[in-house]
Amino acid sequence: MMLSLALLVLGALAAVVAPRLMARADWPEREPVVALWVWQCVVAAVLLSFALSMTFSAAAAWQAVRGHVFAPAPSAVVEAYALGAHAPWSAVLAVVLACGGLWTGAMLAREVHRAHARRKRRRAELLVRAPLLPGEDPGSDPLVLLEAERPDAWWLPGAAPQLVITTAALRRLKGRQLDAVLAHEQGHARARHDWLLHCSAALANGFPQVPVFAAFRDEMHRLVELAADDSASRRFGRLTIALALVELNEHRGVFGPCPTPDAQLPQRVNRLLAPLPRLTASHRLGLTAAAALVPVVPLLVAFVPGLRALG
Repeated sequence: MMLSLALLVLGALAAVVAPRLMARADWPEREPVVALWVWQCVVAAVLLSFALSMTFSAAAAWQAVRGHVFAPAPSAVVEAYALGAHAPWSAVLAVVLACGGLWTGAMLAREVHRAHARRKRRRAELLVRAPLLPGEDPGSDPLVLLEAERPDAWWLPGAAPQLVITTAALRRLKGRQLDAVLAHEQGHARARHDWLLHCSAALANGFPQVPVFAAFRDEMHRLVELAADDSASRRFGRLTIALALVELNEHRGVFGPCPTPDAQLPQRVNRLLAPLPRLTASHRLGLTAAAALVPVVPLLVAFVPGLRALG
């Protein structure tokens, strides 16, 4: 039971401390891809801590679960975990954590269903506004031109992803700016950023009081845009993608003095026009390796009693 509580405390501590540490760091804006990886590792460690806590609690509470979890283990290893103590509390903790796991799965399924329905609805609206030509299959063309007075461009993910761009955007985008916008949206598609957004939204909506999940959702929305900006700027230059962002969003008033829902756009443009120096390759590698070790911590905590018994 003490091991289950230790894993639970470890997960709760990571859920509270990690967002504060990431908020104080100044490198995520300079290395958004590395920051995305770090956030995923932190959330994986939190979920893994809770899952292991549930597993050991269930093993302590019910002999049937214990038999499945420790089936191949020697008797000395089973005795090292002292699973027979505090069985009633173990059952309560296991049931609570199992309900949390089921709720997480339900929230993720709901988010995926909503995203699918939203994507289906947008494709149906797109077919109404841009009908197919005779003999043309839906989704066969990766680029769809839409007649509209407002400049806009967006990516429709799915089995046949498409970039939708309006005629107003074509008139405003000059030179290689259209290519830069296309590269930006293709960066989202290649990295499957839509799945990151779905998972983070599911966790944040399912557990709104958990700081790490709310911060995970907010940072995913910000970091995927920065990562896509960097992907496009490597091919077409920072000035080109910055000007394209201005041309596509100037009519929305996001660059004025009043705050708007797209308040991150001016920050993205400023970041592109006045970039901070990137971290060194060794620093990036160190951060990546350190983040990969974060989910290993709950595994080490879980396996220490067994390893001591075998040693």
